[in-house]
Amino acid sequence: MLYFARWKIILISAVCLVGVLFALPNILPQSVRSGLPTFVPHKTVNLGLDLQGGAHLLLQLNVEELYTERLKNLLVDLRDPLLRPVDGGARINSRRALSPDGEAVIVTLRTEEDMSRAITAIRGLAQPVGGAFGAPGFARDLSVNRIDEKRIRVTVTEEAKEASRRAAIAQSISVFERRLNEFGTTEPTITSQGDSRVLIQFPGITNVEDLKRLLGTAAKLTFHLVNPDIAIPPALSGLSAEEVGDQFPVPTTTEWVPSRSEFEDFVPILSKVEISGENLRDARGGLDPRTNEPAVFLSLDTKGARQFGRITAENVNRRFAIILDGEALTAPVINEPIPSGNAVISGNFTLQSANDLSILLRSGSLPTSMQIIEERTVGPGMGADSIAAGQTAAIIGLIAVIIFIAIYYGLFGLFANVALLINLTLILGALSVLQATLTLPGIAGIVLTVGMAVDANVLIFERIREEVRTGKSPLNAVEAGYSRALGTILDANITTFIAAFILFMLGSGPVKGFAVTLAIGIMTSVFTAFTLTRFFVVLWLRRARPAALPI
Repeated sequence: MLYFARWKIILISAVCLVGVLFALPNILPQSVRSGLPTFVPHKTVNLGLDLQGGAHLLLQLNVEELYTERLKNLLVDLRDPLLRPVDGGARINSRRALSPDGEAVIVTLRTEEDMSRAITAIRGLAQPVGGAFGAPGFARDLSVNRIDEKRIRVTVTEEAKEASRRAAIAQSISVFERRLNEFGTTEPTITSQGDSRVLIQFPGITNVEDLKRLLGTAAKLTFHLVNPDIAIPPALSGLSAEEVGDQFPVPTTTEWVPSRSEFEDFVPILSKVEISGENLRDARGGLDPRTNEPAVFLSLDTKGARQFGRITAENVNRRFAIILDGEALTAPVINEPIPSGNAVISGNFTLQSANDLSILLRSGSLPTSMQIIEERTVGPGMGADSIAAGQTAAIIGLIAVIIFIAIYYGLFGLFANVALLINLTLILGALSVLQATLTLPGIAGIVLTVGMAVDANVLIFERIREEVRTGKSPLNAVEAGYSRALGTILDANITTFIAAFILFMLGSGPVKGFAVTLAIGIMTSVFTAFTLTRFFVVLWLRRARPAALPI
């Protein structure tokens, strides 16, 4: 126990030195950090919302819109099996349109003979919820019920709705994370809250309005062919898509969407999605070399490029609309096949709006719109007050502990105090390397770590005192004190580390901040309170060779 091999001495020294190097940028001004060589650590600890100010947003998922979109997709999916030849050429015909009825789709058939074949075709579209296709015991996403001899009611099952809601929340969190990373925000906190809400906290954000706009846009991108048989009426501004549809009815395979073009207010697009945003590989804002105007340049993946090339080859001289969140950004005429899979969105853009749109498209689309139902802003002044209060509490606690240990244990207390300061340095360095977010509860975790580190030293030193009272020599007393206290120290710290791990896994926001600093502090405390103080004591014993221990 009282022998340190050369490699152990080198390892202990290296750990302390690395900790100091990574913690050092936190006390250097920005002007000095920017002038440091590239191989020198530059990262500093990220301060949380409660320390540096920022925004707190709670967003609500539009569940009804999510289910309505599912029904609209169901309408498109049903048209194909109900109109294609079945059983050697007989057709299942729908009389007029497939029409949504609140929370269902009502299929009306021309003849009673089509009923069984229609039900079979519709049930063929049903997919299992939560399991592999065809696996027993899993609910289906569609419920098919016969109303009368010619009508069928198709609904989305409750199990499918619940699965859709959970998937929508998970997708929304993923999209928000990508958007905030594009925006340059460091360590945002994004967590689900309740059944249909997402909590987002932005430390250090100043332009909250831009972020709200960035988060609130669904950014659902689709490509549709324009129906060439529909004449576009002039002067439809001020009307909604539903009002235009009432005044100018179109087939069920077509829908009116508002247009950004200054030459037309609405565009009649075919409902079928030819290419979706899932096939988007990249989107960049810039200047269109043909017009020198701001535009967004799209690049599709292999599958999307193949579809894009086929569609443009088969529909030369037809219009192809690019739809974003139910609005036609552009609907140009296909002049020739485009096999490259590259498209340009032009129109009323500025460079800033083109770049913002490219960020939205790159990050992916939200499954449905999100509404901000709670917004709070924490000013930098409040954050500064929190930092000052936390610093004051930490400094007072640290000074009190240092004085007590120094007075009560003498030279051994001095060893413990040096180890304690190195412990704090290692915690700061670890937080910088991990780019963890330090919150006010995190400062509380550091203060608790100080107490735990001192507690470990108290256990060791009291054990050494007991060994001295039994008449053991200084070397034997120190060896027995450290070896017999080790088990108790490990038991206490391992159980606390398990608690910190559970808090990190199940907690959110400030709770996670507390858990992170506590877990890091436990590991550094065991190293400094046991290994480092033992190293100091052994060096002193071998040099001084005292007849009695000053403890």
